[in-house]
Amino acid sequence: MCYGPEFSSAPFKDWLLRVGIKPIQIYPGSPWENGYNERFNGTLRPEILNSEWFATTRQAQTVINQWLRQYNRASQHPSVYVIEAKRFC
Repeated sequence: MCYGPEFSSAPFKDWLLRVGIKPIQIYPGSPWENGYNERFNGTLRPEILNSEWFATTRQAQTVINQWLRQYNRASQHPSVYVIEAKRFC
């Protein structure tokens, strides 16, 4: 039995509406509509997925989560550091 996106997306959309989240449509070939996600996906593949061989799903989760913590620290907007510095001065 196949549980591809065409089968799982309807329940997910229903859940989003129940919790009050209105999903938006991002059309194929329009990466400028969600630049943050496009940047993340474009970074994840060459830095992790193309350079690692995962033996188990658990191993993949561990490695990707470690990378994600580093990615979130390193890719913060520079103004975050200015705000933090002013707090301690």
